[in-house]
Amino acid sequence: MRLGFKEIVEISKPRIVVLLVITAVTSMYAASKLVDGAPDLQYVDYLHIIVAGALASAGSSALNHYYDRDIDPKMTRTSGRPIPSGRMAAKPVLIYGLIVSCISVIYGFFAFNEATAFFIALGIFSYVIIYTAWLKRLNSSNIVIGGIAGSAAAWAGWAAATGSLDLLGFLVGFLVFVWTPSHFWCLAMKIKDEYAQANIPMLPVVIGMQKTSKYILGNTLILLPFSLTLSFIPDGMGIVYTVIALVSGGLMLVYHYKLTKTPTSEFAWKAYKVTAPYLTIIFVAVALDAAFHIPLF
Repeated sequence: MRLGFKEIVEISKPRIVVLLVITAVTSMYAASKLVDGAPDLQYVDYLHIIVAGALASAGSSALNHYYDRDIDPKMTRTSGRPIPSGRMAAKPVLIYGLIVSCISVIYGFFAFNEATAFFIALGIFSYVIIYTAWLKRLNSSNIVIGGIAGSAAAWAGWAAATGSLDLLGFLVGFLVFVWTPSHFWCLAMKIKDEYAQANIPMLPVVIGMQKTSKYILGNTLILLPFSLTLSFIPDGMGIVYTVIALVSGGLMLVYHYKLTKTPTSEFAWKAYKVTAPYLTIIFVAVALDAAFHIPLF
């Protein structure tokens, strides 16, 4: 067994790192432009939030690998991970995850402020303790509650720019929480049989494909109007964000409606590919709106 660079990258889940860093950086930028009194940010500030966010995501992902080492071999999707495939021992993964997670919180505190460190810690706690260790194997609402981990990344970015979290910053971050069920349930429909084999109570395993597709549609029917509320609060988002949110949310809604008519793993995968880019698009929209802010009213 070894602790090679390839294995370290793999247990850090780089795609999740990139996604969460994007939410943190765009939130930080938007807060610096939209919140009165927010200080001007320097390039080094963005470097700090990238480092803190990447460390937090990588550390919590490694701890997820460690905790799930008993069920990963039961699923084709995860059986090739470093621990179940025998390429890494479990203890080094645990040590790496704990050290990197702790460093991320400390880094956020000294690079920014207490609020940033708190939200970084909240994200790690939500993903590792609430989702991975508690709810994932216990309840079909697991991913719904676990979605708060992604919100914490956006809140950390907002707090890094302002030192606190106002209503708009909270709603921007909460977008991740509201989007997560639609996103993850599509994936769960795709690999329902694998979750069943590992005895994980993901929603399609518990209530079936047809009902899950309706839950996805229902969640998206909540997500779309929620995303637009950011444009109708005082000092909220402007035209650029509103148009992008309406178009991207509308496209998700169309695919998720079609999913209720064809609740198969194949179409769920198509819906997943539409749902997955939404978060990046919507947070880029937040940043673009802050850069070229044209108020709705």
